Amino acid sequence: MKLKKVVSLSLALVLSASLLAGCSNNDKNEAKDNKLTIAMITDVAGVNDQSFNQSAWEGLQKAEKELGVEIKYLESRQDSDYATNVETLVDEDVDLILGVGMKLAPAIEEGAKLYPEQKFVIVDETYKNVPDNVKGILFNSQESSYLAGLVAGKMTKTNNIGFIGGMELPVIESFQYGYMAGAKEANPNIELQVQYANSFTDQAKGKAIANQMYSKGADIIFTAGGDVGTGAIEAAKENGKLAIGVDRDQSSLAPDNVLTSAIKRVDVGVFNTVKELVDGKFQGGTTDVYGLQQGAVGIPDTTKNLVPQDIIDYVNKEADKFEKGELKAPKNKEEYDAIVK
Repeated sequence: MKLKKVVSLSLALVLSASLLAGCSNNDKNEAKDNKLTIAMITDVAGVNDQSFNQSAWEGLQKAEKELGVEIKYLESRQDSDYATNVETLVDEDVDLILGVGMKLAPAIEEGAKLYPEQKFVIVDETYKNVPDNVKGILFNSQESSYLAGLVAGKMTKTNNIGFIGGMELPVIESFQYGYMAGAKEANPNIELQVQYANSFTDQAKGKAIANQMYSKGADIIFTAGGDVGTGAIEAAKENGKLAIGVDRDQSSLAPDNVLTSAIKRVDVGVFNTVKELVDGKFQGGTTDVYGLQQGAVGIPDTTKNLVPQDIIDYVNKEADKFEKGELKAPKNKEEYDAIVK
């Protein structure tokens, strides 16, 4: 059934090839009989954010189970913790350090310079010149948010929908503009409310912004902002409105109110990267990009619980265009303005 292809993101992980060529001769020397230790540093949202960090940790947990590696994480309570956490893990002599989120990019880059023998990964970011001991992992999150926007555009009863972002960063803007473009494609008459919370942790602020948007006529709100989105989903429950989750399938938070989720399978990228390390194929100086074709972004099978089949069929048809190279979702304002007149 075609629904499984686009809407149901399989638990089977699809290994993707690096988009940037690189080489590393040291990885061949990884001893197969020694258990590797992989450590993750969260951003300030923490490991149980029901979103991005949690998905990354789930990827490591899968690697622990299937690949036999040891795993650990350090949570960052504030931005100043990033560099300190890098130093702590280097001192612990772990085999691979993953920084989760673009806010860790400066600390990972600095750590890579100070410790050239240490392997690093930066999730959701890369560099103009990727250090030889760093791999970047990026996601075409604008593709999943475009599909979510298609659903919102077709499902709104008020022709008024909202987007709440955590912070105005390129990775969050890709969610915003992909969502807006999808909604406009599905419903040219739609009105879009947009606001940023300047936080990834403030549930109360997410709830307050959502309440305000609902009071101004929105009936569907998509939030890309970690725990800010948890608050927005709570507002949807209290107002009897609809919400769209992010990064993971968040329907469990409010089965009657979460219309769909713009999934970004951080766990896929993390698991694949750890497997490369275990197999002696880790390549620093490269960046892997995961999108719809790699099974790493999309919307979940639970979408069918609240969305009619004809709309799901429409979304599947549009998703096919991504795989054929006939459709490209915008990831910033410039690309959005060029598409949406």
